[in-house]
Amino acid sequence: MEVFYAPPARRPQLDYSRFVLISRGMESVSIHRPKWLPKGQLAALREAQREAAREWMDRVAVHKQARDTRAKWPTRDTLQKFTKGRYKLHSQTIQMIVQQFLANVEATTERRRNDPASRQWLRYPHREKTFFPLYWPAQAVSYDRCASHLILPMGRGRKSLVFRVALDFEPGAVKLVWKDGYELHIVRGDVVQAEASPGEHRACVDLGEIHQAAVATDTGAALVICGRGMRSHKRLLSKQLGALARKRARCKRGSRRWKKLQRARRKRSLLARRRIRDLRHKGTRKVIDFCVQQKVGTLFIGDPRGVRTLKAGRHHNQRISRWEVGQDMDYLRHKAERASIACSIGNERRTSSRCPQCGHRHRPKGRDWQCKACGFVGHRDVVGAANMHQNAFGVRVTFPARVTYRRAGPMRAARGLNSPAPSLPARRSSPDTGLREGVAPPSPQLLGTSPPQGRASDPRRDAGLPVRRQTLPSAA
Repeated sequence: MEVFYAPPARRPQLDYSRFVLISRGMESVSIHRPKWLPKGQLAALREAQREAAREWMDRVAVHKQARDTRAKWPTRDTLQKFTKGRYKLHSQTIQMIVQQFLANVEATTERRRNDPASRQWLRYPHREKTFFPLYWPAQAVSYDRCASHLILPMGRGRKSLVFRVALDFEPGAVKLVWKDGYELHIVRGDVVQAEASPGEHRACVDLGEIHQAAVATDTGAALVICGRGMRSHKRLLSKQLGALARKRARCKRGSRRWKKLQRARRKRSLLARRRIRDLRHKGTRKVIDFCVQQKVGTLFIGDPRGVRTLKAGRHHNQRISRWEVGQDMDYLRHKAERASIACSIGNERRTSSRCPQCGHRHRPKGRDWQCKACGFVGHRDVVGAANMHQNAFGVRVTFPARVTYRRAGPMRAARGLNSPAPSLPARRSSPDTGLREGVAPPSPQLLGTSPPQGRASDPRRDAGLPVRRQTLPSAA
């Protein structure tokens, strides 16, 4: 078998020290991102993605012709007959693309059947694609542990794609995608699943944009995960992308400065995406760990995507447009399945506007829910999570007496007045007022007064004139 290797003098040094685990169903996906690839391999990847896009568009044309002529829709066997010997791809890669196309058609049909209003705007695959991701099933992937080479075949008579990846598990199916750079999504099946459910209690999750998740259980405990870290990263990214867009508008498309700004835009987007994805995984992990600690066996997740259609100004609309609530729901569902927690997603309408004690309704303002009828005061998101129990399970629960607040990322030491003073004061340009140690600032010295003890008198210093420093002779 021919293998595509880089020249020895230019062998790429890939940085795979950071990877992400994404649960999909009962499988975990490890994401690896090559830091540098040779030009020959980049050209081979682009050509393979063009072939995959050409196959996808051929399947779209065949299915569209069957719909227009009201003929019987082609099945998987029928579509695979048209692909034999036509594309410069591995045979199993071609079959995976056909399966992906049929999965999209089936999902669209199911949604149009369940929601008749979506037939006016929901269409079957129709957009023209220039590039398409590449798929390899587990039986087509081989891994050389001695050389740390992941070998992805491209078909008989063609060179295989080889990536240097240090894996501590047996790789399964592989997907090659482009997200401002190539990424390898490798399926791993060595993640252990919990054998039994943690308990029989129930919990509801209220997802939000300011607070990532608010969990209320029927045990009287609640958890709030702060999402302001992700929010700040998104806001900073929006500002920086806007500044880069204004600079690119003054450049000629395709020029060296335009390409330089494009690389800067891609680099900044990747950095923000990795940080946000890391915080999202950590936040959802804390939610599931809290449910396991409270012995929760059934979890209900409210679907808040209805608020995305509300118009509330350009600033709020920008924040809502960058709110990946679908990923939060997917991460929670997959992590709950790993913990053997039964998970369901449903409507959460009117749960945040109802008092959990008297049932009075009004639109809340701020982060605290204050009832105008009975005087109840509680966290706004926890109120929504507690009211979901009545919608999901038909049982009304009391408002949690204890609410735990957590951040998605690591805790950092505060730099306030109550923090302990360091052993050696740090150098700074502003004078030390003594407030850090709880000491009042020194009183100003008036001109003509006696100097403080322990320091010799200097007439120039007493008169307010600059003091000339004396230099000591250097030792020969």
